[in-house]
Amino acid sequence: MSVAAKTELSKLSDAEIVEAYLTASMIPDPDAAAAYMKPGTVITFTGGRTFDHPRGPTGFNAARYRWVKKKMDRFDVCAGAAETVVYSIGTLYGEWIDGTPFEGNRYVDRFVVQDGFIVKMDVWNDSAERILVNRGIEA
Repeated sequence: MSVAAKTELSKLSDAEIVEAYLTASMIPDPDAAAAYMKPGTVITFTGGRTFDHPRGPTGFNAARYRWVKKKMDRFDVCAGAAETVVYSIGTLYGEWIDGTPFEGNRYVDRFVVQDGFIVKMDVWNDSAERILVNRGIEA
């Protein structure tokens, strides 16, 4: 990352860092998203899957969705002495892998931000339940 990019990043609030990360990840541009993460960050995705780079969730999503975006409704910020926890809460919309459109799929992403970088991310959403219901299985 260039000095200019680091300077711009340092001007962002913790919630803005999370929003910028999510925006880059929805393009999807996992390498641009990674600029907001400290190397070694653990991303715990739905179902307990863990990844060490935004390429992991991008690859997983490519097998589940034709495309997916987040409607980011709000950011809840919990500032601490050494870190800030930022929750992004909203809904997913897009197309399942078979082309069926969907919307209103709830999500919560929890981020830990330290010194201007994301150091931990946890992801939850309703996709698994919706897939089961689409297959006639009561979730």
